[in-house]
Amino acid sequence: MDNRRVTSPTPALLRYYDVKSADGTRIRAWTNDGDGPTVLVSNGLGTNPHAWPSLLRPESGVRVVGWNHRGTGGSARPTDGRVDLDSFVEDAIAVMDDAGIDACVVAAWSTGVTIAFEINARFPGRVTGILAVAGVPGNTFSTMLAPLLVPPLLARSLMVGVSQTVTVTGHALAPLTRRLPWTNVTADLVRQSRFINPAADTAEVRVLLQEFFTTHPAWYAKLAISVSKHARVSLSDVDIPVTFLAAKWDVFTGARHMRTAAQRIKGSRYRELNATHFLPVEFPEIVLDELNELLDRVG
Repeated sequence: MDNRRVTSPTPALLRYYDVKSADGTRIRAWTNDGDGPTVLVSNGLGTNPHAWPSLLRPESGVRVVGWNHRGTGGSARPTDGRVDLDSFVEDAIAVMDDAGIDACVVAAWSTGVTIAFEINARFPGRVTGILAVAGVPGNTFSTMLAPLLVPPLLARSLMVGVSQTVTVTGHALAPLTRRLPWTNVTADLVRQSRFINPAADTAEVRVLLQEFFTTHPAWYAKLAISVSKHARVSLSDVDIPVTFLAAKWDVFTGARHMRTAAQRIKGSRYRELNATHFLPVEFPEIVLDELNELLDRVG
């Protein structure tokens, strides 16, 4: 065990509060109340702020504002069960409006990348730049399993099938997944398995996974199915600074697809790391460096 990676994470000074979305759904928002440029975090599906340790630290130099997806992390499930791209964008806008954010850079991960590009397309001027980490602008399921050389159509079919299955089996799985003992030891086992790169800090992985597994598996599967319906976002009119951070061993978002997206946006920056889909927690310092570089480009 690499003891340098078994630490206590720097305390994240987070403040949680509630925001009402356009359809009345109560959304749990969060912020570090930091000093510096404001950055909206558009998170991965069903994940929590602890995926971004370097942005949460008191010395991050940025004010981050984010939210937890519907039905996760204290956000309510909509009364009509509505979860789709439109509702995700509405939630983001509600959080921005409540925080008094007219326009800002968006740091996005995984599915959050699609949401970030959709906000930019639907609300011109509100997004000044996008840091796209391990995610593509739409059609997410077709990019999955890319390192395993699975064809896009087959990958999409397989992952949709898995998600549909978990909407049923998730009710039986929930008592187990919600009681998993997340300690430094179990988190380190995940690191050593290389599902999450061993470069990640064990304690930071522990906090991330402990929060993530509070979500009911069947509800997470419902969110995933909604994501499968997201078509590829048009990039032809994107005229803001964009940085793509891709991961070589990402089985959820193929680096090749991210590189192709970057090539379609004039002046975009592309960087590929020896990482997995959990890049924000594996290389938090690089993420913060790239965010600062993007903020400099935005001006």
